[in-house]
Order: sequence, then C-alpha cells, then structure tokens
Amino acid sequence: MSFPKTQSAWRAALEALPSTPEKIPAFFFGHGSPMLIARESSPMPSSTGAGGDLGKFLGDFGAALRAKYKPKGIVVFSAHWDTTGVRHVTDYGDRNPLLMDYFGFEPYFYRQTFESRGDRTLADRIVQLYKEAGQEAKLTTVQEGRGWDGRTSPPRQGPGLDHGVFIPFKMMFGEKVDDIPIVQVSIEDSNDPARNWAVGKAVSKLREEGILVLAGGLTIHNLRNMRLFSEAAAPTNVRNFDKAITVAASQPELEQRKQSMFELMRHAGFAESHPTTEHFVPLYVAAGAGEEGEVRVVSAIYAAPTIAFGV
Repeated sequence: MSFPKTQSAWRAALEALPSTPEKIPAFFFGHGSPMLIARESSPMPSSTGAGGDLGKFLGDFGAALRAKYKPKGIVVFSAHWDTTGVRHVTDYGDRNPLLMDYFGFEPYFYRQTFESRGDRTLADRIVQLYKEAGQEAKLTTVQEGRGWDGRTSPPRQGPGLDHGVFIPFKMMFGEKVDDIPIVQVSIEDSNDPARNWAVGKAVSKLREEGILVLAGGLTIHNLRNMRLFSEAAAPTNVRNFDKAITVAASQPELEQRKQSMFELMRHAGFAESHPTTEHFVPLYVAAGAGEEGEVRVVSAIYAAPTIAFGV
C-alpha cells in the first residue's frame, strides 16, 4: 500500500475526500508538540518541528475541514486528557481557557493565544449520548482544574484546552475561531483499545448533526529516546510499527480492521514506540466514532499521520 507523505500527495488526498456535511468523517490526527510553533531550531525532527511537514499539513487540513464540512461544532479528544470511567466534557462558556500543560519552556511558549468558545448545548448533547450508551459523563467548568499548568512555578491545576488541542488548532484554524464552538472530551485512561473505541462510538451520531469529531495523538511517542521521532534514525521495528498502523486502519472490512488495529498494541515495535499508551489510544476513539464506512489515510507523515474514518 502507498500512502500520502508529501504535500502534493496529501493535498490530493484531502481534495478527494467527499464533501459530506450531512455525515462528517471522524479523524485521528497527529497533534504534534509545542515545537510546532518554535521560533528557532528544536529537538524535534524537521518533519514535526517548526516549519516542517506536519505544520504545513495541519494548515492544509484545517482549510479542507472548513471547506468540505462547514462544521457547526468541533468535539475534540486529546492524548493529554484522560480520566477513568467517566468522560469529562468541557463547559467553558463564551471563552475556552488554555491549559499550558508543558514545563520548562522559554517564556515565548507561555505567551501563546488561541481564542475560541464552548457551547453548553453541544456539551449537554455529548453527556446525553454517553448516558444513552451506558457510559458515565459529566460537565466540567472553568472553576475546575483538569491538569497542571506550566505558566506558574510551581505549576498549579487549571482548566482549559490542552496543548494537544490549541497548538495544532492554531496551525489549522488560525489565532481565533469565533464561528465554530469547540468542546473537549477526555479519553479513557486504559490500555484496553476496546474501551476507547467505545468512547468514540458513543458520540458517532454527532457526525450526522454537523459536528466534526477529532482525536489527536501521535503514533510514535517516546520522550526518553528522541531519535525515534526521526524516521531516518528510528530502528527497524519502530519504523515497521508506524507503517503497520496505516495498513491496519485501511482494512476494508470492519471486523478485520478492528482486529488488526487492536493487535497493533502487541506489535514488536509498540512498547518501544509507546512507553505509555495515552498518545496512541486516541486512534481508537476516532476509529470507533467512524467505524461504519470507508477509511482513508489522508497523510502518512511519520509518527503523526491523519486518518479519516467513516468516509
């Protein structure tokens, strides 16, 4: 199988997506890191660092999402917010705060802005869908901390969209989104892929209600060994693992796709690629949200692909 890895190829793949605002695909996307907005050279490989392929793709991706689907709202899941047993759903009102959940960076990174709003009706609808699916869910407000914020020393708990959301969204949509509400939902803190598949499946009806469902993570995430983020430097088993993901997700039959994707966590390269699983399991959220229909790999950027489910 051949998948798009260059700008011309991923632009062609985005253009080939059908314009279906009545049933929007769910997407897993490589959300990158704060290094996407770095002013100078960074420890990240050129493809995922400032000015690299991932940043270029995200710009193309955001424009295509707006043009093809004209979403009435965005529901986003991030590797940087997991909870156990209960989905937490942001209810932040007219202004979504930012959670700068990264530490030890230069002041520039803590001066970043991204303006957006929430939506109580959408948040309530999400909670309702989880309850209908037999899953617990609750709203969380700006008065409730949901993670550590690196703007203070020592860090303190705060609310907000985390950097797995606002960093890529800046690249996708610009500094301000005032026409589309954004609600974030926590993923499940679990190594069982079936549980996060169910997290996504529970909100699949939103896709028929004009809502764009996005789940962000990375297919390689090992901060203990930065060379793994470079396709040229990574060992063979890690490169093979990254390739196996797009192949598994592209299986045309649902049950075969599901089995192949679940088996990825037993791949020989998985443990080295993911010492912890939170950056990988958002893939299952997106797959569950779009389990019926075609799957298309929109971009196969190493460690940070984007895959459309339910096309």
